[in-house]
Amino acid sequence: MILYIKYMVSLRCKMLVREELKKLNIDYLNIELGMVETLGNVAPETLEKFKNNLAYSGLELLDDKKAILIERIKNVTIEMIHYTDEVPKVNYSDYISEKLHHDYTYLSNVFSEVKGITIQHFIIMHKIERVKELLLYDELTLTEIAYLLNYSSVAHLSNQFKKITGLSPTYFKEMKYRRTKNLENI
Repeated sequence: MILYIKYMVSLRCKMLVREELKKLNIDYLNIELGMVETLGNVAPETLEKFKNNLAYSGLELLDDKKAILIERIKNVTIEMIHYTDEVPKVNYSDYISEKLHHDYTYLSNVFSEVKGITIQHFIIMHKIERVKELLLYDELTLTEIAYLLNYSSVAHLSNQFKKITGLSPTYFKEMKYRRTKNLENI
């Protein structure tokens, strides 16, 4: 039995879900972002308790097919950008379509209809969040970040970054140093 969980987007969420499964003695095969594969079926009353426990923690057990599909799209995207060492070298549309076993046009239409933005815009927003994170770590150059996140050039990354944040990547990075410097003067 596969259970889909909304807002399960981090490793901490996975740990929380694992704990809830153990509390209710629900045997599982696999836990991934947004999904749990149980060993066999779960009794309705146990499933209801699981649903309530998740809700208490801010997570939601899904049963609507469109909502499940949207969560799966979001989780594949988040995992691809934030939790893999290297972003796939294939088109994102091909990657998502292959992972979810659906035609990308269908996925895109459902996502846009429900979320009000395109999958592509969702991907760009998450890539920019990842760029911000990497800039703050200060371990990679902008060129290395552009390569890591599969941008065609530093200029392309910079243009998208400025369009989303209103700041250039260089200025964003300088803001970190200014905040640190100001704190030293207190």
